[in-house]
Amino acid sequence: MPKPSSRRLKRPSDPIQLANLIGDIATGQVEDKPAIAPTQYEIRRVMSALGRTGGLKGGKARAASLSPKKRSEIAKKAAAARWGEKKAK
Repeated sequence: MPKPSSRRLKRPSDPIQLANLIGDIATGQVEDKPAIAPTQYEIRRVMSALGRTGGLKGGKARAASLSPKKRSEIAKKAAAARWGEKKAK
């Protein structure tokens, strides 16, 4: 009989061994505990790492959702701000 542990038992890849484990769990010979829930810190750390895997997409996503006319208006306003008269400091 395996040692009791706070972690869930690893599922074997062999179907016969898996069936044997399921039978042992069903008859109470082996205790199968659910996995320990991650802490808020662990969840935050993992999700922040996953959020940046695809890179930033803000501008591309926004441009795709705008109509061509609205995109043109925004571009004209940006060009005017960029090439217009500079404010004296």
